[in-house]
Formats: sequence, structure tokens, C-alpha cells
Amino acid sequence: MTYPELAQTIKALTDGETDDVALMATLACEIHHSDTRFDWTGFYRVVGPELLKIGPYQGGHGCLVIPFDRGVCGAAARTGEIQLVEDVDRFEGHIACASSTRSELVIPVYNGSGALLGVLDIDSDQPNAFSQADAEALDTILRDIFGKL
Repeated sequence: MTYPELAQTIKALTDGETDDVALMATLACEIHHSDTRFDWTGFYRVVGPELLKIGPYQGGHGCLVIPFDRGVCGAAARTGEIQLVEDVDRFEGHIACASSTRSELVIPVYNGSGALLGVLDIDSDQPNAFSQADAEALDTILRDIFGKL
């Protein structure tokens, strides 16, 4: 599935929905099943100061809690910047929630007021699985959906 097709499907499925967890569940499912590179796809939600907790996801078990000062997800939440990691073994402080993860893409998720809701975390069992084009297309989808909240 192409990203424009994915965006259209997600938009149709979520039209009028305002619950962030329902949106996260739908996006995790649709994104995960849109590409065979995606081994684990899910959201970590901001639940307190400098703290993420696992939200809706697809794939094997994930880490339950991630502080902003740890791992790729924490870096995305802390800096507000997309994290595109070609080799997780070379990312200082990487948290190995799954030993199969080789590369990772993490995108901060904001609501329409600019508040950080959490991060979208996509893991792959392939090294260097993600491109800047993946990051930009998925970031656009997230902004379109969560920016309305």
C-alpha cells in the first residue's frame, strides 16, 4: 500500500473520531499491516512528566514504561524530533524491548494545541529499514489525524 492510499484509508476510518486512544488503535493497526517491514507498530502515550506508557500497538510485547531520558522513544519525546535509527545497536541508550529489532522509526505525536500526546514507534527486524520519505509520510498522516484534537 502506498502512503497516499494509507492516508486515505485512515482518514475514512477515523472521520469524526475525537478519542486519542481510539485513533491510536486504528492507526497502529492500519500502519502495521500496510508494510511488511513493520515488525512492531505502536504508540507510547505521555502519562506524566517525562514519562511514556505503552498504548495501542500491533506485534509482540513492548516495553511498558519508557522515561523521556531513555531509548529512541524517549529521545523523540524529549527533543520533539523524529528519530530515524538505521541500527539500534549503535544508538546509545537503546532499550531492547524485543531482541529482533534492528532498526527503528519514532515520530512525536502532537494535538492541535501543540501538546505532546506521545510517540509512534515502528520497529523492523531488518537493518536500515526506514527512509526519510517514510518518516515524512507518516508524520504527515499523524499531523492530519491528531492535529484535529
